[in-house]
Amino acid sequence: MAIGMINSKTTAARLIPVYGKGVGEKAVFGGLLGEAPIMKVNSYDCEGFVTRKGKIPAPIHSFKN
Repeated sequence: MAIGMINSKTTAARLIPVYGKGVGEKAVFGGLLGEAPIMKVNSYDCEGFVTRKGKIPAPIHSFKN
């Protein structure tokens, strides 16, 4: 994220579902994909915000790409 901020670029993450693993375990994909820890999925949603007809703005830095 720091590199993206310095270069005025947006950052991204890849979410890969891994069946059969629990929170705290490690998934090994092999090769260039490497490995990653299994993290807890956020249980909150934005339904309350959306029902109030709010708008979720795009990040300001995304206009610089």
